[in-house]
Amino acid sequence: MSKLFRTFVFLAVVMSVVLAACGAPATEAPAESPAEATAAPEATEAPAEDPMAMYAPDAVSGDIITAGSSTVFPVTERMAELFQQEGYTGNITVDSIGTGAGFERFCVAGESDISNASRPIKDSEVEQCQAIGREPLEFRVATDALAVVVSMENDFVTNLTLEQLGQIFSGEVTTWDQVDPSFPAETIQVYSPGADSGTFDYFVEAVMEDFGGEEALLAREGAQYSEDDNVLVQGVTGSPYAIGYFGYAYYVENTGTLKALNVEGVEPNQEDVDNGTYPLARPLYIYSTAEILQEKPQVAAFIYFYLTNLEDNIIDVGYFPAPAAEFEAAMNAWMSAVGK
Repeated sequence: MSKLFRTFVFLAVVMSVVLAACGAPATEAPAESPAEATAAPEATEAPAEDPMAMYAPDAVSGDIITAGSSTVFPVTERMAELFQQEGYTGNITVDSIGTGAGFERFCVAGESDISNASRPIKDSEVEQCQAIGREPLEFRVATDALAVVVSMENDFVTNLTLEQLGQIFSGEVTTWDQVDPSFPAETIQVYSPGADSGTFDYFVEAVMEDFGGEEALLAREGAQYSEDDNVLVQGVTGSPYAIGYFGYAYYVENTGTLKALNVEGVEPNQEDVDNGTYPLARPLYIYSTAEILQEKPQVAAFIYFYLTNLEDNIIDVGYFPAPAAEFEAAMNAWMSAVGK
């Protein structure tokens, strides 16, 4: 029944009742009007359909391929597991290969649907994406406080300055007593992510600028490099004289064997990340494209699920929530991409 017809019937009923009341004795009930006698009962309106139902985990099929940052890996892995628990029956691949390698797979080979990144995409990588017809779409998912760590057996260092970190990781100093005369005269064993890692890129930018940059870090004598943060964890825990750095989540997983150092006297925690005083805080991202989201509903559904479940999971994973404005921008980018 149309809204116009329902309105007409309602008015007809009202008018007939009024006229009947005016002409009938006070003790008689008003006669039933023809319109009132023939009008069908108004149907109860069906509940409004949920416009997001098509993006429910159990409403989509097809595979999803993600690859990139080892730092973002724990977040994406958690979301993939939850997505499957909620009814998604396809396959989700989550490869931890480093941010740079992830962008190569996404922008050069065009093999992945989502690229995990612990730094913003570079202009050169955007151009590579565009060359294969992809326009990268950025989603901010969290904030990481890069953890500088030593073994729990290390009982002599609790804080380092950015300058001291630059000296250590460039090889300007090679023994702990050169960092501070009160420290033991033992060789510093250095562990660092490899050059394909976004964590490496960030550390170079934040720490190594005045100490020879990327070349100095890669040339650091005796240093061990790996894109696998678990390898770095094992290396640092193996010696009281070792030092390394990686995403905060990997420190959280190993608090029984690792100690996170203060940097410039500031502890890596939620408050110091939010107020901007911890000097090694950085944003974390995932990337896709509007075309992929439109052509592969399973990818659109996964990213929607990912974003809307961050608040309940990000701290437990070991990272910090993105600022509210950044989260809103990510949701707006998703809505625009899928045409909502």
